[in-house]
Amino acid sequence: MQATPVEVQSIPTSHTGGSGSNTDGVREAAKPSHSLVTILTRLSREPLLHFTLLGAIIFGIDAWLHPPAKDEKVIVVTKAMRQSFIDNFDEDKERAPSDAQLQKMIDSWVASEILYREGKALAVDRGDETIRDRIAYKMQLLIFDQIRVPRPTDEQLQAWFAENHVRFDEPERVSFYITPPTDQATAQRQLDDIVQQRESEELQHLTRAILARPVASLAASFGEDFRDRLLTTPEGEWRLLQSKDGWHVARLDSRRPGTLASLDKVRDEAARIWHTDETRKLAWEAVKRLKASYQVRSEP
Repeated sequence: MQATPVEVQSIPTSHTGGSGSNTDGVREAAKPSHSLVTILTRLSREPLLHFTLLGAIIFGIDAWLHPPAKDEKVIVVTKAMRQSFIDNFDEDKERAPSDAQLQKMIDSWVASEILYREGKALAVDRGDETIRDRIAYKMQLLIFDQIRVPRPTDEQLQAWFAENHVRFDEPERVSFYITPPTDQATAQRQLDDIVQQRESEELQHLTRAILARPVASLAASFGEDFRDRLLTTPEGEWRLLQSKDGWHVARLDSRRPGTLASLDKVRDEAARIWHTDETRKLAWEAVKRLKASYQVRSEP
């Protein structure tokens, strides 16, 4: 293939006077002005300009490596959400909100959602135990909602009840009267007054009646020595007893022995509690599976 000839025209040069000045004018036009060079030189030495350019470069790289989610600025008000606003407008369900009232509720929710997202973007939730516990609680609800526990077989329920029958047994209970704690000498005077039926109205008002209290709980509240002495006190007799808080005047009013529970009598309740225990166990296993992907370290 033959090359296409290209016709080149030379620029005519005038040989008349002033040819040198034209050439110099072209050269001067091709050069940047001295003032522009000076400005660029000064700017290149400015630290603020360097910092600005570096920030722009870092910002551009970060935007490229971490592009924003497409829907981070999209808030969707679903049909179900709108219906929830309508249903919650009136507890009695006798009237529905007007269009303006419904829009006001939607606007309020949208504003709350915007503040939540902006706050989350600013990481204001970090270090806030209330927000942490709330989110953790919602995760627990999600986990529990996914767990399905079938009804227990009779063998399963019997085996579980044998290990947990104490939760259904009727404990031994006592009822007694007791005065407020005080020193031994004051308690002795109160005992003498009560026995001789000359106690003051104030003491009568301060004396408490504790009814049907499980014996197993007495030690934690009053101490083991108080429990043991109260149980050996004849019913209806006022005695001076010492608790971990001080001295009292006490009278054992009644004592009712405990009874062992029968599975046949508490089967429905036992099945319900068994179901709750199994659900919690499976939920904890789900949390442990999540924990397997974490490393837990304790600072020395």
